[in-house]
Amino acid sequence: MMEKTLWHPVAASADLAQQPLAATLLEQPVVLWRDAAGTAHAWADQCPHRGARLSLGRVCGDRLECPYHGWQFAASGQCVHVPALPDFSPPATHVVRRFAACERYGLVWVRLQGSADPHDLVPFAAEADSRLRKIICGPFDVATSAPRLVENFLDMAHFAFVHEGWLGSRGAASIDDYRVDSTPNGFVATQCKAWQPQSSAHATAPAQVEYSYTVEAPYAAVLTKVPEASSVALADYREAIGMFICPVGPEQSRVWFRLAGPDGPASDDKLRAFQQTIFAQDQPVLESQSPKRLPLDPRAELHTAADKASAAYRRYLKHLGITFGVC
Repeated sequence: MMEKTLWHPVAASADLAQQPLAATLLEQPVVLWRDAAGTAHAWADQCPHRGARLSLGRVCGDRLECPYHGWQFAASGQCVHVPALPDFSPPATHVVRRFAACERYGLVWVRLQGSADPHDLVPFAAEADSRLRKIICGPFDVATSAPRLVENFLDMAHFAFVHEGWLGSRGAASIDDYRVDSTPNGFVATQCKAWQPQSSAHATAPAQVEYSYTVEAPYAAVLTKVPEASSVALADYREAIGMFICPVGPEQSRVWFRLAGPDGPASDDKLRAFQQTIFAQDQPVLESQSPKRLPLDPRAELHTAADKASAAYRRYLKHLGITFGVC
């Protein structure tokens, strides 16, 4: 399964503190923990001794202790102490299965197979812009596949109905033509326009908003949006939103949004509340879709010119050979 070779978010960095944290990625139980230096580690959430969940244990300095028999494992995964046999030197076979882990964009990322080099992590260019305030929103647990979430994120035609009064209006449901172009690692949709009563938490008036969408990983997407200048309280306003999904199971996902926008009077809580309102409108519709796994056969569902971005996304998944969360 090639999905195991990709980086996926599994937790917010702020949620991983002194205690181990349980997560699930591609149906694999994972335990996250920090050593004394604050470095995040990701292991299989299973003690090699008797199979207990290591996430129920505790961190002892640079070691993770199993809750069952107190076996302690160093950051290398090697068992270094067996309390029942204090003079015993555990052999190299007494080791926990480890996964690659790194931290970016306020999230802990894990790769089940492959190196710990994060060079091929999904890009989020706005993160490097020191002028923008960055906020993590989520997680949201959703009973649908990761590809269904990405496709919804790319879809503007639902704004007028699912987000009526916020991101759209039934009286302005028409979608103008837009561009979809291939990139070396995916595709980009540009010249996407929508009339929005309230385009963001900073909006002071309805506006025509221009979007662009970038997809360079199967379970992530980034949008940038630029509203008409007169409709927001901040000069030269633009924002970027990264949607990063943990594929928990084929029909179960956990999603975070990374918000990057100019500083202003709105508090972090207000910005999060706006994003939570929008996603709360999406969630029941997403969970109602059948099948929950995204069909890649073009004959399985109907398509129009307004669906160019989602059609490009389905072709992209098929080209990559993605099998998790599709049908």
